[in-house]
Amino acid sequence: MTIHYDYLDTPIGRLLLAADDAGLRYVEFERTDQGERISPSWRRGRRHLDAAVGQLEAYFAGELHAFDLPLAAEGTDFRKSVWDALVRIPYGETISYGELARRIGDPSASRAVGAANGANPLPIIVPCHRVIGANGKLTGFGGGLPVKQWLLEHERRHAPRAPFALS
Repeated sequence: MTIHYDYLDTPIGRLLLAADDAGLRYVEFERTDQGERISPSWRRGRRHLDAAVGQLEAYFAGELHAFDLPLAAEGTDFRKSVWDALVRIPYGETISYGELARRIGDPSASRAVGAANGANPLPIIVPCHRVIGANGKLTGFGGGLPVKQWLLEHERRHAPRAPFALS
């Protein structure tokens, strides 16, 4: 199966997107200290990427709060369970690594959860940026802590507000 890739310019920098017939496989931040994942067998173009591009643009405009895309991330069953739990963290909210470990049913797995979080091939779409330290501080993020902070502030600004009600 051929993987198709292209780039998307966003407020947090250029993203590499890659997908195939099965779904979106990668979202990567442009980093000058690391090489890109692109394989010689990949083909540049927007095939399989239009929905991801459209939804990411809507997300960055503050108009989309939950992604609805076919995802084809590869990983162990444990990592997939962590990534599945990540997509259940509500837009604009954060949880700790310990809480994420509890949510997947293994409260003692905070470090393993952190490693799975760090291996997430679909950041933003699978919102690993919503996981923070138990002390409330920002911890590692593939796009860098300033990007993580930007994403969290963006979501807080655009999170749906409960309607005001008089009692």
